[in-house]
Amino acid sequence: MGSWLDLSVPLVTGMPVYPGDPEVEVSQALWASRDGVNVQRLHLGSQSGTHVDAPYHVDDAWPTLDALPLDRFAGRAVVADVRGLPARSPITPELLTPALSRLRLEPGSILLLVTGWSAHWGTAGYLDHPWLTPAAAEAMVEAGVRTVAVDALSVDATPRPGDPDADFGLPAHRVLCGAGGVIAENLTGLEQLVGAREVEVFLFPLRLPAADGAPVRAVARVG
Repeated sequence: MGSWLDLSVPLVTGMPVYPGDPEVEVSQALWASRDGVNVQRLHLGSQSGTHVDAPYHVDDAWPTLDALPLDRFAGRAVVADVRGLPARSPITPELLTPALSRLRLEPGSILLLVTGWSAHWGTAGYLDHPWLTPAAAEAMVEAGVRTVAVDALSVDATPRPGDPDADFGLPAHRVLCGAGGVIAENLTGLEQLVGAREVEVFLFPLRLPAADGAPVRAVARVG
């Protein structure tokens, strides 16, 4: 059966969110001692925590979350190890060559992009993650990738709040989503999968109609 690994960050009050996104708040709504049951109240955005982006996230004309086939959210995975890059470094096609070569031999696989940046979760440095160049995103699409998961806040560079030169163009998102792809972000613990011979990944989102994305419980099964 293999071993199971949880690749998700916990959903808790005050957790990191993308600049400008709704803050996360988890509170108690009902108490078993008073109301007979325990129920929590959740306030969060669709892009909170470990989540997936549907193409609709970046373009009104592209498919919403519920329009995507379920096989986009689960399957065999290929690991691309790009750890060790400096802050805000580009991830180029050359860095992905070994993984892309495998992907061409294993069509339909999910690409796991291991930056190591989940080590910065909860710190200001988490915003300074490496990012995919448009050329790297195009190389992924050409290799048949339709689902990409990363242990960072975004596959694109994240502008710091208040930065006058901030660019929200999200070019890598547009390349991947424009091909009908799914992007999963804010995974954690991906370094555990480096060197594994067989990996399956499961990224099933909440069933939100006409949504741009949704939180997921990301897990891996290692053979």
